[in-house]
Amino acid sequence: VAVSLSTANAFVAPHRVRAQSLQHQRNTVLASLAEPSASSSAEQNRPSGRTKDEIALELASGKLMEGGQVIDFSSIKGESRAETALAKAREVVIAARTSSVNGETTANGENAQLQILGINDDVISEVGHDLGTFADAETVQKVATYLRSMAPSGFFDASEVATQQSSFTDEEKATIQDILRKAYDESGEVTSAFAKTFYMGTQLLPVEAREAIWAIYVWCRRTDEIVDAPRENDDEMLSDLSSWEIRLESLWKHGAVEDVFDLCLLDVRIKYPDLEIIPFVDMVRGMLMDVPDLGQDRYETFDELHLYCYRVAGTVGLMSMPIFGCAPGYDADIAREPALSLGVAFQITNILRDVGEDAAERGRIYLPRQDMERFGVTEEQVMAQRMDENYAAFMKFQIERARKYYDSARRGVFMLSEESRLPVQSSLDAYGLILSKIEENNYDSLSTRAYTTKWEKLLIIPFSWYRTLEISKTLPLFGDRPFVDQELP
Repeated sequence: VAVSLSTANAFVAPHRVRAQSLQHQRNTVLASLAEPSASSSAEQNRPSGRTKDEIALELASGKLMEGGQVIDFSSIKGESRAETALAKAREVVIAARTSSVNGETTANGENAQLQILGINDDVISEVGHDLGTFADAETVQKVATYLRSMAPSGFFDASEVATQQSSFTDEEKATIQDILRKAYDESGEVTSAFAKTFYMGTQLLPVEAREAIWAIYVWCRRTDEIVDAPRENDDEMLSDLSSWEIRLESLWKHGAVEDVFDLCLLDVRIKYPDLEIIPFVDMVRGMLMDVPDLGQDRYETFDELHLYCYRVAGTVGLMSMPIFGCAPGYDADIAREPALSLGVAFQITNILRDVGEDAAERGRIYLPRQDMERFGVTEEQVMAQRMDENYAAFMKFQIERARKYYDSARRGVFMLSEESRLPVQSSLDAYGLILSKIEENNYDSLSTRAYTTKWEKLLIIPFSWYRTLEISKTLPLFGDRPFVDQELP
């Protein structure tokens, strides 16, 4: 099911709809998908909410990148329960927004506002204070109008909900810049609270690029919170996720926003016109892969896990490329494979670090079943957090696989603009250090979580700097793996 921009274009007015107004229509989307399919064998083959046929179709649509190691799953969406559920939820959202635009009231008889979507109590608690309270809805729209006026002619399509204004007073401009600065500052706080290693890398970027990466991270964080927030039912989540996707499409097409954090992404969209919507849409699909009854809680092969890694992490590499920029002689197409490699490397690292936590707290095992069987590791063993020699050998294999992706990603560092090389290399090294910590823990990621301290991350920066120099290709640091100019099939 392809994402449709045209369907929602007329229904993206900046109005929030109170959750209760949709409650009578919720709890129905997943129920409507619960009827047995025509193929009973497909139902029997389903790993959680995805059939083997669905998975096989998506895997077959991936593009093997040069080097034979990375698969590009960009914009791969087949017909599935998840896509059907999201489409049904979208219909409900559009109908509710149409009613709102036509002046109908909510179930409580008033037009009320929710908290900022994706900025829930857990996010506020982690940051330590309320977020996005420094501008009301009218001010947000004023700032958005100014930002759209800064875009080249024809950059956005005209829209009834995205007002236009060609001139602003100096006082208005000063107020607008103050609102943007506060929005970016809070984006940085959210990034720091939830992704300390990632945030440390951004501190090495120029200000404009740093703030752009924060804006992208906050969008990703909010997407994750929409899917993972505690709820009474999944239909409510699907409704919010559909609203979120419609908002994304409207921002890209019309420059429309609804809250202060949208302003940051709109600003980034204008400053970096090569930034595409596709990886953002793909990430939404990645989040759906973690939803019970729609996604997967087990992965048969590494290729299946590779698709998940692309959607939840490789996409971040693609989002970041326009901000990092390319060195002379390189472009986004050439740098794409290393960018995807870095996303896969990071996500594999997360998975290996969190095996015990994912099993105990979420009942999930991301490790490929084929690999587990090969090394004699059982699901029961993982759930019981029982360490043995088989698991140690299994982890050695997975760590070596991850490091091959880091090797490919490091090749991409030299394709980036000079000011972006150290931030990316330092993030690469800091994340790679987690693998070393797992080794130091005797490969036990079942009962022990690998952890790197702030000082350890800071101490690697001089070494990361050396690795950005051309000489490091031929004179590597002691203990470094040989530089690979091009992976061979």
